Amino acid sequence: MLDSLKKFFRFFKSDIGIDLGTSTTLIYLKDEGIVLEEPSVIAVDKYNGEPVAVGKEAHKMLERAPKEYLVKKPMKDGVIADLDLAQSMLYLFLKKVFKSYFISKPRVLVAVPSGITEVAKKAVKDTLESIGAKEVHLVTEPIAAAVGMDLPIREPVGNAVIDIGGGTTEIAVISLGKIVAHQSLRVAGDAMDYAIRDYIKKTYKVLISLKTAEEIKKKIGNLIPNFSKDYQEKEMEIHGKTFDGIPTSINIKESDVRKALKEPISKIIEGIKKTFEETPEDLIKDIINRGIYIAGGGALLKGLAEIIREEISIPTKIADDPQKCVVLGTGKMIEQINEYKELFIKPRKLYLE
Repeated sequence: MLDSLKKFFRFFKSDIGIDLGTSTTLIYLKDEGIVLEEPSVIAVDKYNGEPVAVGKEAHKMLERAPKEYLVKKPMKDGVIADLDLAQSMLYLFLKKVFKSYFISKPRVLVAVPSGITEVAKKAVKDTLESIGAKEVHLVTEPIAAAVGMDLPIREPVGNAVIDIGGGTTEIAVISLGKIVAHQSLRVAGDAMDYAIRDYIKKTYKVLISLKTAEEIKKKIGNLIPNFSKDYQEKEMEIHGKTFDGIPTSINIKESDVRKALKEPISKIIEGIKKTFEETPEDLIKDIINRGIYIAGGGALLKGLAEIIREEISIPTKIADDPQKCVVLGTGKMIEQINEYKELFIKPRKLYLE
């Protein structure tokens, strides 16, 4: 498969920006814009190792597929957890993208967590190079998100960016093109789904899938209670099973989701406070005046900006299109690579492997 993609790449001549997320992969093609946005999921046949579905189609198979299929997310905590499956997934995604274009082996810019290890960096580069990329550059997700939001990160002012993805929450203060203070937390969208699932298991003695937990978060997740007399609290009927395996249905309320998410949201708030503790006073003054900017799919959780504003006492703004900020940032940088190259992660020698 990999040899065929290497040959395939020889017919292409453009550069690519990739947000290789734990939950979603987005691909930006130079001169074309965002050309792919799909769940980071792949399904393979357990007996011959051949892929049977990827992206949206594979996501539909999560917790529904027959036993002969392995349906998995190759990414965990924002980095590659399964190298072989990640290669296969990217191969199929790129095949989808390039079926309409005719270009040579591309340069690729990939957004990665700010706390990424040298080993994880190598895994990302090896994966892209193994499927035919000419060059692979890395940029931290907060930098990419900030560029995607058109923040003046190369000026001597403080820019506070929070990128809440599926696997990690990236909190960073950026000035003069560098990250001055940051926290990379393994508490994000996936952790919220686990928290909802575990809360329902403990409170209602009902077992549900992570997919159902994610649906609950998206449909009735609301961190701000409404105490007005006329307000009708949202409810959602969900299906699961008892500990004995008997199918059952229950109604879940907004207040249940708030209780379930209390711990992960508290950890994110603590991460923001810790980042600001490490930030110079003059940059804090800038942030108070300019506000905090939130990107990533987690920014869509209702009431999140209000909670952060209340806890931190700093204006908080959600990006216009939070889920696409990172990939738009990689796209802008790959479009003008010479202008933005100093923002890329500089290579460091890995002495111990």
